[in-house]
Amino acid sequence: MPADSTNANKPRAPLGRAIMVQGTSSHAGKSTLVAALCRLFAQAGYRVAPFKAQNMSNNAAVTKDGGEVGRAQAMQAAAAGVPVTVDMNPVLLKPQSDRTSQIVVLGRARYVKDAREYFELKAELWPVVTAALDRLRAAYDIVVIEGAGSPAEINLAQYDIVNMRVARHAGAPVLIIGDIERGGVFASLYGTHALLQPEEQALIRGFVINKFRGDPSLLAPGFEMLHERTGVPTLGVLPWLDLSQVPAEDALEWETLQRHDTTAVIDIAVMRLPRVANLDEFQALAAEPAVNVRFVASPGDLGTPDLVIIPGTKSTLGDLAWLRERGLVAAIQESRAKGTPILGICGGFQMLGTDIIDAGGAEQAGTAPGLGLLPMSTIFEPEKLTRQVSAKVVGSTALWHTGDDALSARDSGERRPLGELSLQGYEIHMGRSRLVDGARVRQPSFAVQSGHDLFGDGIASEDGLVVGTYIHGLLENAALRHALLHRLAARKGVRLPQSEGATTVDEAIDALAASVREHLDLRAIAAFVGLEL
Repeated sequence: MPADSTNANKPRAPLGRAIMVQGTSSHAGKSTLVAALCRLFAQAGYRVAPFKAQNMSNNAAVTKDGGEVGRAQAMQAAAAGVPVTVDMNPVLLKPQSDRTSQIVVLGRARYVKDAREYFELKAELWPVVTAALDRLRAAYDIVVIEGAGSPAEINLAQYDIVNMRVARHAGAPVLIIGDIERGGVFASLYGTHALLQPEEQALIRGFVINKFRGDPSLLAPGFEMLHERTGVPTLGVLPWLDLSQVPAEDALEWETLQRHDTTAVIDIAVMRLPRVANLDEFQALAAEPAVNVRFVASPGDLGTPDLVIIPGTKSTLGDLAWLRERGLVAAIQESRAKGTPILGICGGFQMLGTDIIDAGGAEQAGTAPGLGLLPMSTIFEPEKLTRQVSAKVVGSTALWHTGDDALSARDSGERRPLGELSLQGYEIHMGRSRLVDGARVRQPSFAVQSGHDLFGDGIASEDGLVVGTYIHGLLENAALRHALLHRLAARKGVRLPQSEGATTVDEAIDALAASVREHLDLRAIAAFVGLEL
């Protein structure tokens, strides 16, 4: 008897509904519309989950069991009120050079391939995608699916595992969203429809226009002509919204974070690494009042900041070489000598050491000296460490002290020492770091509560001016972020202005969902899947 014959006659559990959001291009607003729909269906009492078959981003998140997924799917899961899982993003591509990407499958790094080699894997990856989607549909009332790029990239249609092929597999009605800020939105919507096959066109149930500023009634003639030519109605026009508090899918365009507030009292310089990873963790910092966050690509732009940050990267050796070629290694070393605090996160932490060794080519084969600001050496290993982290501040540095006053919860009014609060973050790295012989450093900056080695927690120089950690997301913790800013202000003898408190991610998603409720025809969207909103 075949091994699986015992299940052959079992009735299959009914699958949940599905709806899909595709776009005319990247950055059209797919991720945020999916998040809004997840929140709206959850508010209506449905069990809802997001899904994106294939994501390309160096902004990653870590699931509870240590899997790696796109940051946008973690944000969408939060909007749905459910834990993020690897099934929500079964294939994640993390670019690490102009030609190659690390390929993460069901949360684990599996390959490093160029584009042509990746396309050859599509037959292997398609069953992974469909199985993940089917598992979600078996567990949830509705799955809100996000496409990638545009479904009308006809040169790549034969390799599709993320757009219309997914919609056909799920039998999902499709919404096409277009970004009016880019111009030519009606041509983009019409052209997307026109380039698809008839069976794919039949799945498109509505158009959505995004990021509009002005009087939407001026667009009405365009809606009518578009409907005449395609048979597809336009379901609404979403206004431009400030989404700076919503974690972004891709490495952000630098200008979306960079601020030029002439009244700012704190100036923070972040290295503009070519392969920066998890740039979204600085969104909350950039949104703080009286703080300028600048992205620096040359020594002439560095100036005299109050803090220099070297962020994470998907190519530590490559981006270290870029810093050196640009003269920024010497500029950072000079800033440190003048007393400027330096913070390194993950790959940026590794760069602060004496040397980096990647003999096996885990990211990029080679060896290079680091900045020499922390007495440690980093060796890359094939196995990537990915995990969620809860930590506490245990070491006092120039950036924060365990005794710094902090609000234990937003607007609670209760002040407690920073060292008593639990901070949430995550680790994603392949290098392992060790102190060099005879090294003298301060105690770890953080104590990871689940137990870890010294370098997961981070170290600081003897004088506390140079701090490094493998933990991403620390600055998304309001207590630590505010302690950092107040300490930087105290170092230069200035005071930060009173703040009403930054908008939280959850509040930003609520505002996004409210805007979608107001401006889109939700009754029609719900009817597409036989539910009510």
